[in-house]
Amino acid sequence: MSATAATAAPSTSYRVETIAEGLDRPWSIAFLPDGRALVSESPGRLRLVVDGALQPTPVAGLPSGLYLDKHDGPMDIAVDPRFNENGFIYLSHAYGTDAANNIRVIRARLTGNRVEDVRTLFEALPLKRTRSNAGGRLAFLSDETLLLTIGDAFIQREQAQNPANHLGKTLRLTRDGKAPPDNPFVGKAGTTPEIYTLGHRNAQGITVVDGVAWISEHGARGGDELNRLKSGANYGWPLVTQGVDYTWARVSPFTGLPGMEPPVVNWTPSIAPAGLMHYTGTMFPAWRGDFLVPMLAGKRVQRVRIGADGAVSQEVLFADLDARIRDMRQAPDGALWLLTAGRGARLLRVVPAAP
Repeated sequence: MSATAATAAPSTSYRVETIAEGLDRPWSIAFLPDGRALVSESPGRLRLVVDGALQPTPVAGLPSGLYLDKHDGPMDIAVDPRFNENGFIYLSHAYGTDAANNIRVIRARLTGNRVEDVRTLFEALPLKRTRSNAGGRLAFLSDETLLLTIGDAFIQREQAQNPANHLGKTLRLTRDGKAPPDNPFVGKAGTTPEIYTLGHRNAQGITVVDGVAWISEHGARGGDELNRLKSGANYGWPLVTQGVDYTWARVSPFTGLPGMEPPVVNWTPSIAPAGLMHYTGTMFPAWRGDFLVPMLAGKRVQRVRIGADGAVSQEVLFADLDARIRDMRQAPDGALWLLTAGRGARLLRVVPAAP
């Protein structure tokens, strides 16, 4: 690792170390129980980081065609809660064509630096007419069911309110890709049984805290949100939003409606949240229990503290990096790992300035 100079931040000080450079549009980091980490790259690659060093050879065994025109795959990575027994990892990626696509989830067994037993578990429908607003984040709940975010496809945003398909929804799946029997819409006519929540635009961050899922969600021009998920709840898009369209036209006259969940945090103007994590480590005690939201357009990380009374306080971190940040995760030692976005991206490790 090479280290940069120490940097002062409002609440604590930190040092940024570079683990790897030259990554090609990385999307996600996932830590394995033994401390190794996986990093996904959009042109269809998985990379292993072992003892803080990026392995030069990508993980072998992934099928070809995990992307559209060399984009969007693999996206997020989830590690099976029973990884030590079965070695399973789960990947989301785009499938189809530029004009007819959606998100697929595959499962594979990681053995050394290769994957085996690759199996398609789930394909979201309908095929959408654009690659935009795909969603694609994965997270396991404490009952070992798997959540998957699916975006509204940008030009089909009204579908986020249609319970008959997967667009603009959070889905809940078994580890075999099926709808659990206790999902909120199972057995209801005109609905899709995989739906867990609906009314989302483009959730690109998800984390689970004390058994409850939270998502960070892109609005349009304003109206980015942090939401606490409740099974069966409707989060309102596009009937309810605090943002406007990219043309400055109004999306909806409503910022709230009965029966629709308000965001815990609204960001207007937009910050473009690209991920979400909840810090529980000991390296940064001042940030323990807080949400950390990496941003693309904002080129920083937003630290969000929610008090016992619901009061929200926020702090800007890592603006000195001046980089679009695609993902961030807590390492087993409590350090923070950040992925910058785009071609030539970096994998960074953040530790306290003073040892």
